[in-house]
Amino acid sequence: MKNKELKILLSAPRGFCAGVERAIEIVEKSIQKYGAPVYVRHEIVHNKFVVDDLKSKGAIFVEELEEIEDKSRPVVFSAHGVPKKIPEDARGYNMTYVDATCPLVSKVHREAENLHKAGYHLILIGHQNHPEVIGTMGQLPHGSIDLIQNEEEAKKYNTKNKKISYVTQTTLSVDDTKDIIKILKNKFPNIKEPAKDDICYATTNRQMAVKNIAKKCDLFFVIGSRNSSNSVRLVEVAKKSGCSNSQLIHSQSEIPFDLIENSNTIGISSGASAPEILVDNFINELKNRFTVSIDEVEIIKENVIFKVPKKLN
Repeated sequence: MKNKELKILLSAPRGFCAGVERAIEIVEKSIQKYGAPVYVRHEIVHNKFVVDDLKSKGAIFVEELEEIEDKSRPVVFSAHGVPKKIPEDARGYNMTYVDATCPLVSKVHREAENLHKAGYHLILIGHQNHPEVIGTMGQLPHGSIDLIQNEEEAKKYNTKNKKISYVTQTTLSVDDTKDIIKILKNKFPNIKEPAKDDICYATTNRQMAVKNIAKKCDLFFVIGSRNSSNSVRLVEVAKKSGCSNSQLIHSQSEIPFDLIENSNTIGISSGASAPEILVDNFINELKNRFTVSIDEVEIIKENVIFKVPKKLN
């Protein structure tokens, strides 16, 4: 029996962004420079494969600095950014630390601080408990920044402050964020917006690439972790853009071969913290069962590179 023919539309750009590449390189270079173990506060990026690989090289992951038994060892802060208090605590412990916060997240931190200094009350559009949101809110004194997660919350939001401004998490859905901002601008005509969009180039590009092909697909798969905000957003974007049967493939996922069997065209993308090997492995699983043709659909070339801190070179 001839294998079923399956067309794969491979979304590009996909996978690692410059901030993720830099963060992983920082952990690897820290291990080379300081020897193992090097501690990492919070998952360096939200991907089990990456975390396990770094563990095998000598990284130990913790959620809080208090958990680090040997405070003479260096600690790396994750790409998502940390509240101001964390580097202060590290200095208090006399620890060596390396900050792997993505430069685009650091830009939002600086923006928030400058607005606060200029007398603005801040709104952060983002998802509660996401480490990036905790980090951004932790740049400012308690009570000077409020979180809005969705359109409902935007409609209900009220403040007595005359000067208000907003910043956003870097990994949000571009479209959902637009809708929230529209509500805020209607409510507060004088609200100050960021000089440049906070949603990062990689999030925007990956969402545009998915939008571009989703409507041509019977099924859409995003390779990424469940706690990866940008990966989960890509699934939502694929659904909204015309492929209602879209799902996340994470480390515990079973590949739904029965659904694939009934499809002619499937779309594949991957989140900004998912290594390309996971996409290759997924495609190889499909090649074992189907006659596969792959069409990579690229909408934009990415050439962003972020340098690692000088002290690691």
